[in-house]
Amino acid sequence: MSYNYRVPFDKLWHPNRLTNGWALSGITRFSTGFPVFILEGDDNSLTGSGGGGQGNGWDEPNRLPGALNITDPRKANPATGTNPYFTTSLFTPEAVGQLGNSNRRFFHGPGWNNWDMSLSKELPLTESKKLEFRAEFFNIFNHAQFGAPVGNIDSSIFGFVTTANAPRIGQVAMKFIW
Repeated sequence: MSYNYRVPFDKLWHPNRLTNGWALSGITRFSTGFPVFILEGDDNSLTGSGGGGQGNGWDEPNRLPGALNITDPRKANPATGTNPYFTTSLFTPEAVGQLGNSNRRFFHGPGWNNWDMSLSKELPLTESKKLEFRAEFFNIFNHAQFGAPVGNIDSSIFGFVTTANAPRIGQVAMKFIW
């Protein structure tokens, strides 16, 4: 969703150069995360497709019945192996000479709740010239925007989220328009 709102400071106080020309604008995005790509990086299936990168191999682990129990990535500790994003014990390596039964992308990683906003003020100098002041903030409410968890069962950090997008960032600019 994108929006632009002309802030009516001139209606609250006497209209003048200080109260006219203010605008609040932004882009807000809510979405689910990317699909978690479950794979097994070896060649237990004996199909000659080892290496298993995203879409490059056939091998995938077996999935046991049970709930995935998605958790908060903030509570995870990959160093101790506690609290992964999903229940990793539901996945086991495939038997030698067999293909695993897990789907590759059947659930998604953490979603996004992102607000990018700016406050701007246009100050007319002459009929053809104006000065624009702008303050911009990306992820203004500083919500954590986590990446997808590691889906390679052969990895020591299988099931853990190890990446995140940048935290709140702000910048200020002034532009002379003629």
